[in-house]
Formats: sequence, C-alpha cells, structure tokens
Amino acid sequence: MFRTSTMKTVAAAARRASRLAFASLLSMTALTGAAQAWWNNDWSMRKEISVDTSATGANITEAIGSAPLLVRLHVGNFRFAAAKDDGSDLRFVAGDDKTPLKFHVEKYDSLLGEALIWVNVPSVQSGGKTNIWLYYGNAKATAGADAKGTYDADTLLVYHFAQRGVPALDSSAWANNAQSAGQTADAAIIGTGLRLDGQQPVTLPASPSLAIADNSAWTWTTWFKAAALQRNAVIYSRRDRGNGLVIGLDDGAPFVEISVNGTPQRTTASAPVAPGGWHHLAVVATPGLVTVYLDGNAYATLNATLPALNTPALIGGDRVAAAPAAPAAVPAATPADQSTAAPQDGAAAPAAPADGAAAPAVDAAAAAPAAAPVAAAMPGFVGELDEMSIAKSARPAGFIKVAAINQGPTPSKLLNFSVDEETSSWLSGYFGVLLKAVTLDGWIVIAILIIMALASWVVMVEKHGFLKRQKRGNELFTPAFRALEDDLTELATESAVIAAEKTEKNGKAKQDIRRHSSLYRIYLIGADEIARRFPSDAKAAGHVLSAESIAAIRAALDAGLVREMQGLNRLMVILTISISGGPFLGLLGTVVGVMVTFAAIAMSGDVNINAIAPGIAGALMATVAGLAVAIPALFGYNWLTLRIKDITSDMQVFVDEFTTKMAEVYSVERPRPLEHHRMAAE
Repeated sequence: MFRTSTMKTVAAAARRASRLAFASLLSMTALTGAAQAWWNNDWSMRKEISVDTSATGANITEAIGSAPLLVRLHVGNFRFAAAKDDGSDLRFVAGDDKTPLKFHVEKYDSLLGEALIWVNVPSVQSGGKTNIWLYYGNAKATAGADAKGTYDADTLLVYHFAQRGVPALDSSAWANNAQSAGQTADAAIIGTGLRLDGQQPVTLPASPSLAIADNSAWTWTTWFKAAALQRNAVIYSRRDRGNGLVIGLDDGAPFVEISVNGTPQRTTASAPVAPGGWHHLAVVATPGLVTVYLDGNAYATLNATLPALNTPALIGGDRVAAAPAAPAAVPAATPADQSTAAPQDGAAAPAAPADGAAAPAVDAAAAAPAAAPVAAAMPGFVGELDEMSIAKSARPAGFIKVAAINQGPTPSKLLNFSVDEETSSWLSGYFGVLLKAVTLDGWIVIAILIIMALASWVVMVEKHGFLKRQKRGNELFTPAFRALEDDLTELATESAVIAAEKTEKNGKAKQDIRRHSSLYRIYLIGADEIARRFPSDAKAAGHVLSAESIAAIRAALDAGLVREMQGLNRLMVILTISISGGPFLGLLGTVVGVMVTFAAIAMSGDVNINAIAPGIAGALMATVAGLAVAIPALFGYNWLTLRIKDITSDMQVFVDEFTTKMAEVYSVERPRPLEHHRMAAE
C-alpha cells in the first residue's frame, strides 16, 4: 500500500515538473522575443555589423559624422544561398533595429559569392562602436537600393567606375556623369576601376553644381595605383584661364598645385610612395588652408585658397590654360571644339560661313594676347584609379580616415560581422546559431543530459513534497505521544480520537498522521511489540517488561528507524549521479564535437574564423547542458539532505524518548491513580 502511494506521488510530481518546465519554456520564449526585436518579420535572416572606431578597432578619435561605408560580403561572412540571387532582398537598418538606412549595390554576384554595397550610416561614433543590421532572406522583396540617397547633399560626384565602355556614371544626386569613357581596369581595389595611359584623359562636366567659388570649402578623394614613377603626373586637373587646381604625383610624392592669376603654389614634397600598390589620396580645402591626406593620414599642407573654377575638369590629364580673351575676339570654343584638329599644310581652308550662319570655333588660347600668363600642361597619370568623389564641404579628418580604412584592402579593423540570426522566434539569434552548429554526437549527449535533468527535477519535486508531509505529520503526532501516561499502546487503536482532541483540523490531521508521519510508523512498531508481550490486556495496570524485553523492543525500533531512513534517502542517488556525471558527459560531448569540427576543417581546407567558430560554439553546448544538469541538482541535493537530516534527528530522538518512557511505565508495578481509573471508566 505504501509503495502504491509512493508511485502515485512520484507520478504527480512528474506532472508538476513537466508543467514547471513548460512554463519556464514559455517565459524564456517571451523574454527572448522581447530582447531580440526584429525590424520586419518578412525577412528571415539578419546579421549585425559593428563599426568599431575604438582603440581595439580602427582607433579613430577625430570627428566623423555621416559617412557612406563600403560593406564587402563574401562566403566567409554572408550566406548567399539564403538571399535572393540578385540581392534585391538586402536591407540595412540602424542599430535601434527600427530605422532603415539608404544603400546601393555596386556589385552582387551570388554565384561567385561576392558583393560590394555602400551604406549611408548617419552618425559614425568616433572612439566607440556603431552597430547596424543587415537583413535578407525575403523571396517576395523588391529592390530597395537608393544610390542618390546614400550620399548627403554635399556630395557632388561619386564615380565607382563600374561601367564598361561608357562614361562613368555619377552615383550622387547631382548626376554629374563623365563626358568621355575610359578603359576599364579589372580587379581594382573595389571591383572594377579606371585605367589611364597618360594620353586619353576622362572629361568631367562643367556643371553648375561642380563650379568652385573663390575661397570655398572642397573635398576630393580617390584610390590610385601608379604604374611607375613619373614627373608631375596629373591625376586630376581643372584650369580656368589663369586659375588652376592640379592634383598629382611627382616621382611618387602626392602634391596639390593651386594657380591664382597665373601664379602657382605647390605643397612641399614628402616621402614618396612606391608604384604598384593601392593608396588612398584625399585633398581637403578650407578658406586659407589645403590639406593632403595619404592613406587616411595628413601628408602635406598648403596655405592657399581655392580660386574660382567653372570649366570642365580632367581625370588623368592636363590642358593648357586659356588666357583672357581680347575684347574683339571670337567667343571661346567649347571643350569639344578645342579638341578639333587644325587642317594640314596645303589643305583647303574652311569655307566662309554663309550669311547668318554661325562663325567657326576659334581656339581661345590663340586669340589671347602674348603678354597673358599661360600655364604649361603637365603629363597625364599612368596607372589605375578607383572610387573618386567630390564634395562641396571640407570633410573632417575622421571622415577621411574612415574612408581610407573602410575601402582599403584590410577593412576588418573597422567592420566586424557577427553570426547570422534567423527569424525573430526564441530559436533565433545566437542560441539558434548554436543549436544549428551542434553535431549528431553532441545531440546524443545532450539528449542523455536532458533525460538526467528531467529525472533529477522529478526527484527534487517529489522529495520536497514528501519531506514536507513527513514534517507536518510528525509535528501533529508528537504532542499526542507525549500526552501518554500509563498505556503506550493507546495511540495504536485510538489515534483518530487523540488526533481529533489535539488538533483543530480533524480529518486532515488524522490523514496526515496515519499516512505521512514517520514517528507514528516507528511508534506502531513499539506498540505492537508491547502488545505481543501482553496479549490478554496490554492496557491493564501492573505489566512489567524485563530489561531483555526493553532491549528487544529498542532493537525493533532501531530497525524501523533504519527502514525510514532508507525511505527518506530513496532516489537521492539520481541527484548525486546528475551532479557528478552531468559535467563529465557534457565535457565528453564537447571534446568529440571539437574533434569533429577540426576534422571537417582539415578536410575542407577552410581555416577562417567563421568556419571554426560555429563548430566550437556548438560543441560547447554539450558542456553547457552538463552544467545545466549538475548545478540545479547540486543545490537541490544540499537542500534536501539538510531536510532529511532534520527528520532523521527527530526519529532518533523519538526512539530514545519512546524507550525511556517504556522503561518508566513498564519497569515496576505501579497502581493507577483513582482519577485515571475514573476517566478510563468514563
């Protein structure tokens, strides 16, 4: 009967533990969903990108502000198979996971696993971290790129040189497209670039937006790779009569030359750069000062201001500046007319225009007075260019340094990619990635640990309830036993009456004593032993127990005490197994998982951190599971052991108390008091 009751109790405890585990799972789901907001549930994947300008990252302490950042995606940091083939489902969201960011795609090749994407980050923090989110994985999404919105209003021109056979297209909102096409350079620093041979420059338009006012702020940037050392090789030039702006290399040393009314000024040459390598070059002009930056660091300065320039500019070449025209001269020709070749000797002169027809274009330089200052043209740059931009404001030093590091060959100092997260459910995020990285052997170990965890939780819940009922039953029985005077067997037959007299909760008290009190069960053993020695009437006065009988009854009580202690400690071994075996099983799963991960890496030959980290993290899940089994079991075991010791001490005290009272009542013959006989008769 006792065994059946115990089984029912264990089953009830198991049901309670299952409900508790389910409630914990629901709460974990709610907490995880609340902690990991999801910008749009239509997108199933996302990745966090950290822009690190702290000392551990790019170490940029100067002000940066808004900046278009280049995000390079490859198979090591992006799952192309989870995105659309054309990348039209890509979206970028600010760190608050609410504000979409403007971006555009320069290149996206899912087959080769390569993408170049420009993202406008409104405020890049200097000396800290700025986080953004990359979302993808929406088959129904349409293209969301916005090249014009990627750059601020101060950006006048951005050439990616990604077009082939056509003039370079401006990615800014000003549409300052080139007027002539150049040669395409494959495998430039950012996709494709522009190859220059020093003979055929690329012409930029003389649009109103590109006009430079006198003493204005201005920023120009590009990437260059010189084919060889050249004297005064021009990368960018713009001349307007006696004024001019030339940016180039002089024997590998970057320079800026500014001419005002025919008088040139040039920056002092510093350490040259060797040909054959890519370098970032920037020129920032403020009223009274022009600063040259090389690879993000200040290289040279010039105390000068930009003059007014309204003519077309050239990339990779220079042209002779035109002097001021005489009052009666024919209007200056356009750049296209200036490039028209003159007739050869002996050739027929152009026919005179008919009445009312336009007069032929005449080179303005030829019509200029001889005394006017004329600048000599410099040779064009020979090499490759990539990513040229012009802005009508002076970009801060931090902005230039971010561009140099971010667009360079080693942008990992600035941009850090986290693991991919899937959906916004409780299985997403880091936890979901870890679960997906667990191997089969790891799942086997984790399954065993889950069984151990459930078993330990059931034992702890069942033992807690069992010990609680034991304590209550003993507390109800102890006062009734101590009230006995002459007949120690009285509670064996009248327990219900005694319990009703001594407690207020009659029915429940009787049930708690009979079913749950260990002291009552030990008492029944002693009462049965006394009743067997006085079979006629155990309640009659004058019964005497010999010392041998008392010792025999004490032995029976001790045997009952041992059996009760065994019942109290039953199933506690499951907790000890969970405490000692859980961590070792978890460690076994981790070691096997690490071995499998390194074996897979050795077979594939891919040794990047993105290939190693998921496998190692998944293997560590087994250790976490082992600790999750052992730690609750350890706390529960210590708590239950303390409770068991308390009940065991109560039983040992009761055995001594029962033996002492039995020796007092049955050792000598004593007549009962008169009132006791009267109460017994009543």
